[in-house]
Amino acid sequence: MCHIGHMPSVNIRQLRDTRRLKAWLRKGDTVELRERDRVIARIVPEKQYEEHPVKYPDFAARRKKIFGDRVLSIVDDLIRDRGRY
Repeated sequence: MCHIGHMPSVNIRQLRDTRRLKAWLRKGDTVELRERDRVIARIVPEKQYEEHPVKYPDFAARRKKIFGDRVLSIVDDLIRDRGRY
């Protein structure tokens, strides 16, 4: 079997050494799980999505479009609706 790049590989018994496995995965390496000379699985690291930050809508502009310059005091409305207990 020919590999283009060096891919770390472990066998079932070596899976006990989780420090080394975690280090490879944190580095971004895919790890091959082997039984004798055959690859039986590949452990792939989770993708990091920090490259594309989430863009949130402009909530302040949305609020201004809906309510204009009115200031809504939710506490005053709540007290008025419930009355005094």
